[in-house]
Amino acid sequence: MLEKLVESLRKAPVVKKGEYDYFVHGISDGVPAMDPAVLKEIAKVIDEILDLSKIDKIVGVEAMGIHIATALSLETGIPFIVIRKRQYGLPGEHEIVKSTGYATSKLYINDLNEGDNILLVDDVVSTGGTLTAVINELKSIGVNLVDTVVVVEKGEGKGIVEEATGEDIKTLVKLDVVDGKVVADSLI
Repeated sequence: MLEKLVESLRKAPVVKKGEYDYFVHGISDGVPAMDPAVLKEIAKVIDEILDLSKIDKIVGVEAMGIHIATALSLETGIPFIVIRKRQYGLPGEHEIVKSTGYATSKLYINDLNEGDNILLVDDVVSTGGTLTAVINELKSIGVNLVDTVVVVEKGEGKGIVEEATGEDIKTLVKLDVVDGKVVADSLI
């Protein structure tokens, strides 16, 4: 079902960031060039496996959740918003401090309100730092987090997020780096 995505991940180069094995792929990095057929495949599969009939907004995390949210919005007609790295100072803005395996930074949520039914999408869950921080802040706002879908699951991040938040995280592909090469398999 996700043949194009899996094949492209298996061809992804791997670089070292300290002790961290980092795969480089269009879905997670914007380089090499993202094949539109892969992005369409991802959006179509998410639309098929979820009931999106009650979703008010698709929410993507900057930077690499943006193209997933955009493709899914185009596939479904559901509007999307982006949790940004930039502070705007708009009324009701929420700040998130997040830590990943390689950085600590801030994110900002705007245009989400208590009771909004949302679908949260992102590119990769690896250490779980970003997703845990985002989900916890979304809960504090009082949105109804209907589903969370992450394209690539790497390492133990999914379990870490589920334990820390109590939320079920759906992933499409499980990926590991073995001997400097990407091993990927579809979970759908």
